[in-house]
Amino acid sequence: MRVLLISSWFPYPPVNGSKLRAYHLIRELATRHTLTLLSFAESHEGSDEDTARLREFCEAVTIVRGHPFKHGPLTAGGLFSPVPRSLVQTYNRDMQSRVAESLPGHDLAIGLQIGSALYLHKIRTLPRVLEEAEIGWLQARVDRERGLTRRARLTLTWWKYRRYIQRTVASFERTTVVSDVERTALIRTGCDPMRVRVVANGVARADLTRPLEPRLPRLIYPGAMTYSANYDAVRMFLGDIWPVIRGARPDVSFVVTGSTDRVDMQGLPAAEGVTFAGHVDDVKGLVARSAACVVPLRLGGGTRLKILEAMALGTPVVSTSKGAEGLAVTPDQNILIADRPEDFAGQVLRLLDDPALAEHLTTNGRGLVERSYTWDRIGAELETVLLDAVDTFHRGPRP
Repeated sequence: MRVLLISSWFPYPPVNGSKLRAYHLIRELATRHTLTLLSFAESHEGSDEDTARLREFCEAVTIVRGHPFKHGPLTAGGLFSPVPRSLVQTYNRDMQSRVAESLPGHDLAIGLQIGSALYLHKIRTLPRVLEEAEIGWLQARVDRERGLTRRARLTLTWWKYRRYIQRTVASFERTTVVSDVERTALIRTGCDPMRVRVVANGVARADLTRPLEPRLPRLIYPGAMTYSANYDAVRMFLGDIWPVIRGARPDVSFVVTGSTDRVDMQGLPAAEGVTFAGHVDDVKGLVARSAACVVPLRLGGGTRLKILEAMALGTPVVSTSKGAEGLAVTPDQNILIADRPEDFAGQVLRLLDDPALAEHLTTNGRGLVERSYTWDRIGAELETVLLDAVDTFHRGPRP
């Protein structure tokens, strides 16, 4: 098939979870189909070299400058529109025109994330798929908010977002989510379960063949601090967990990778033995040589690529239940789980003091990823969804 893709994130280099997913799914689809990619890109993205890398998989790559997740101050249009203001205030007419120009000759259109699906809503000439819908993260934010004004604004946002997702799922032939947890969340909002399919996240199969390396007494958290859920996780870890670990094992260090641009680092507890490394060229090498990947997440949605990558590289993982949500993991078999800070610290110390446990988690973690979470397997699952969408489009009337 000839497939038109609209991406919210410029997929190369794949430096965060959304870009990783987009990049690897594009690579997998390119083995079966001819692709045209229309992608948003910020001013520092989309160089000739990076665009050339995507043209190795896509017949054509067109860049539209902007970012569908960065909107300005609240406006009257954004407030009173039934569409979420993040979509109203970042709507890009150039992207809409590019989509219209590119449609002829294609057999299927895919919006990579909800920001891109916006540009396919009025299309009725070919089947459409929304790839990676998420809604659970917003409901969780509403539930956690205690301030009356902030809660009222979040509740309005939740109402708009939920209705928008409902309309999108009803209109598009298929919508994918990354886990059964997210699928259940969509169904609870009233979405048709027959239109929602689970296509999990994955890792490169090559990671599974990387030789195991000696591990340093180091904990690692690979996650940009620009993402609020990562910031919350690190703040809690430094304030409530790290002092216990450091007190028992002063030889252990903690490294956080990923962007800290325009982040209030002064809002984090001061702690010894902690490094914010920023962008690292070889994150996988750092993870592979660390004693453990810690994932103390309390917020957010989706499934955690950082957990799957650590497992594939042979690095044991200690996570909260929220951090591992949506993954088919088994505590004490392929992961350690703890939610209370004192329990989390205890699990990390247990792992650091027990080489046999570390080896057990390494072997079983790699086995889990190999069985269920490689991109070639995930790509085949997405292929099934796309063919189902095309079949549905040609069999019946469209809403």
